[in-house]
Amino acid sequence: MTAAPPVSEVASTWNHVLLLHARVESRLGTALQRRHGIGLSEYRALGHLAASPTSELRMQELADRIGLNQSSVTRLVARLNAADFTYRDLCPDDKRGVYTVITEAGRARYAEASQTYEETLRSALEEAGQADPALAAAVTALAGALTRG
Repeated sequence: MTAAPPVSEVASTWNHVLLLHARVESRLGTALQRRHGIGLSEYRALGHLAASPTSELRMQELADRIGLNQSSVTRLVARLNAADFTYRDLCPDDKRGVYTVITEAGRARYAEASQTYEETLRSALEEAGQADPALAAAVTALAGALTRG
């Protein structure tokens, strides 16, 4: 049997970053769902819509910003629409273009959930940094950015 090749330092570090990402995302998703009834993708979609100067984004723009494919963002937007956090609007110049527009209820839910997101993010990063010395420096850098931001 041939031995597996050694893992490079960069590959090992990347694997730790992926593990950190998975753990933090899981914590964020659970906290948002339990406290605010929305998932992590819904939270991020509301955030991008709230930050848009026009309170709206084309469906493809939204998909690109949150890293989902077109069919996944369509289902996500359907959930947001059903909760009255967003509504669909047709592009006046291009009838094939569909926008997702955030509502006041969507803005309010995003604002409420933002504190939970920040608190959970800080806590999850701190715990991960304490549990895995290989990522302590990266977690420290992120924590510094969160403190300044």
